[in-house]
Amino acid sequence: MIPTPSTNHVDFDRVYEPAEDSYLLLDSLSSPAEVSFLTERFGQRNNREASISSPLIVEIGTGSGIVLAFLTAHAKTLFGTPGILSLGVDINQYACKASVHTVEIACQNIDDDSRDASRPAGTGFLLTSLTGDLTSAIRPGTVDLLIFNPPYVPTAGVPTAFATNEVNGEKQAVSDADSDMLSLSYAGGMDGMEVTNRLLEQLPSVLNVDRGVAYILLCKQNNPDEVTQRIREWGVPWRVDVVGRSGKHGGWEKLQIVRICRGSYPSCNIAPVWE
Repeated sequence: MIPTPSTNHVDFDRVYEPAEDSYLLLDSLSSPAEVSFLTERFGQRNNREASISSPLIVEIGTGSGIVLAFLTAHAKTLFGTPGILSLGVDINQYACKASVHTVEIACQNIDDDSRDASRPAGTGFLLTSLTGDLTSAIRPGTVDLLIFNPPYVPTAGVPTAFATNEVNGEKQAVSDADSDMLSLSYAGGMDGMEVTNRLLEQLPSVLNVDRGVAYILLCKQNNPDEVTQRIREWGVPWRVDVVGRSGKHGGWEKLQIVRICRGSYPSCNIAPVWE
């Protein structure tokens, strides 16, 4: 089993705490089927033969950074190469700071363990974690793998990001209400889809045209069948597959992970184990 990054250092009064949705992403991305998909798409053999640059892995809405740290620290295991670059984006500046720390700790733990010759180091490289709104700070066509655990809870509206002031050279939120910051991580507006819909609109332009792929979490209240059908209506060569699901227990927060990519790339034709 691949170790889960520690988040003991994170202030969960200001940053979203890892929960079932976070762990479902970790389990789905490290499943045999998805590791096969990712290594075929981004592994060393493929990159060498095609003279492709290091894959850029971007998580939108990092929260504590547990998912970004998992992917960065275990790059060799998950992607077949340690040669990945990772980048985090969150609208909450405290989440950005926490994410960097989480990735650093996770990679350091791998480096410490690698002193054992049976477990060689295989960590990727974290570029930074940006404070920003979805993909607005990212150059079009540059993202190879995008992960998004959105604010998916249906609410009356979506909170607006509060302004910041610069105090002693550091940007600080004008509003100090911790609840304001946390609401940005879960409040999804109508059907819990207002933020996710904005991200979906940005996917075709931000993903690498040859090998870009996205993993997005949806809940039952988001009407996931309608969402996946809408993506299929983008037409050829787009493909969407369900690659992970939460347990079969009752309650409205039943979760699933969808993988979205251009199906023209050979490895996108691997059928998910859930079908």
